[in-house]
Amino acid sequence: MSFNIDKQTLDELNLLGKFKQGSVYGLFNKVKTSGGERLLNEMFNNPLEKSSAINMRSSIFQFFEETQPAFPFDVQQIGLMRDYLDTNTGKSALSTLAGILKNKMLAALIRDERYKKIIQGLQATIVTLNNCYAFVGAMQSTMGPYASRLKAIHAILSDKKLEKLRDIDIYQELQVSTLAFYDHLLKSGLYKEMKEIVGFIYELDINIAVSSVSKEKGFTYATALSPAANVLSAIGLAHPCLNGAVGNTIDLRQDSNVLFLTGANMAGKSTLMKSVGIGLYLAHMGFPVAAKHMEFSVREGLYSSINVADNIDLGYSHFYAEVVRVKQAAEATASGKRLLLMFDELFKGTNVKDAYDGTLAVTQAFAGYEDCLFIVSTHIIEVGEALKSNSNIQFVYMPTIMEGAVPKYTYQLKQGITEDRQGMMIIRNEGILELLNLKA
Repeated sequence: MSFNIDKQTLDELNLLGKFKQGSVYGLFNKVKTSGGERLLNEMFNNPLEKSSAINMRSSIFQFFEETQPAFPFDVQQIGLMRDYLDTNTGKSALSTLAGILKNKMLAALIRDERYKKIIQGLQATIVTLNNCYAFVGAMQSTMGPYASRLKAIHAILSDKKLEKLRDIDIYQELQVSTLAFYDHLLKSGLYKEMKEIVGFIYELDINIAVSSVSKEKGFTYATALSPAANVLSAIGLAHPCLNGAVGNTIDLRQDSNVLFLTGANMAGKSTLMKSVGIGLYLAHMGFPVAAKHMEFSVREGLYSSINVADNIDLGYSHFYAEVVRVKQAAEATASGKRLLLMFDELFKGTNVKDAYDGTLAVTQAFAGYEDCLFIVSTHIIEVGEALKSNSNIQFVYMPTIMEGAVPKYTYQLKQGITEDRQGMMIIRNEGILELLNLKA
């Protein structure tokens, strides 16, 4: 099983993008190293597929949030170490010695920089290994989900040859033979172990970064359940990238797997759907979520239709683009996969009668797939009345409160179907009719 999500859903939820304003990726991209950033990219592009792996990763983030260790490394030294380890690897001891002797001679004759870089790389490696050893030693006494990882790294760092290397005074001039010995050891004899250490440092970077964001924002960690449970339940679920976002309770289950959402334009329907989609995606990554509590059954994919646009290149009108999107969703649903599917304002690109008929027919059809979870929103409230005979459909709405002639929005879900009809009042408030009459 794999987690499927298409580009439109990624874009609508603004999940990816280092330089994309307000992206979820940008929220968590507080890493210090290039390797940590690569690891973050990998996590964002590959949500986890098993509840055990999800719960393990989230428990590690939670462990780091509770212990709050500082990142103990100098980023520049890590870069020097990485470049050093990746240069001239796999050579024999004799070739290594000959190469270093040659570089030292060239440094004296023509000021060649390669010998200096070897020394700087080894010095950076010694400093980094010592920092890593101290960190692991301080953390090893703590019990938790990261204990086995810390133990494995401690075992590598406790190698007798590495112990001698860590004791070298980096401010004293090294003999060429000593330099060559450790150069060969690190790049050949212990190359795999050194890569493991560098990877561990990148892990620490992302674990500290993500857990610090969670603590700062007051996020929590979702519990992953088996796919068969067919549950998506959250208390206080909000959009993680909006300051002061209002949280809501969502409870989708096997016997109530469709959420039918009504409300006026600007009442918060789209933001709610984005909050649910982002929450589920982050939960599948094992990342913290913007909720007070959340548990969910592992899904095989996430599918949204929130900001469908026309496609000039393909000659699609807005309405036809909507139809194509719904067809894609229908094909995904009929494939038998356990999905979360979200549709905001179905068929808004056509007349009210067709939109009513289409929304009613599609919602009823989707409701028959009880292994999937659905959220469908509309401002055509009459559709809700026609759907009340379906026992597995929940009816909720985003209310509008009128303060005189001014609409206010609570962004807080209520049970039932909205009766708000303030569209014409808003049109009048903006003075559109008076403006048109004046020109006439």
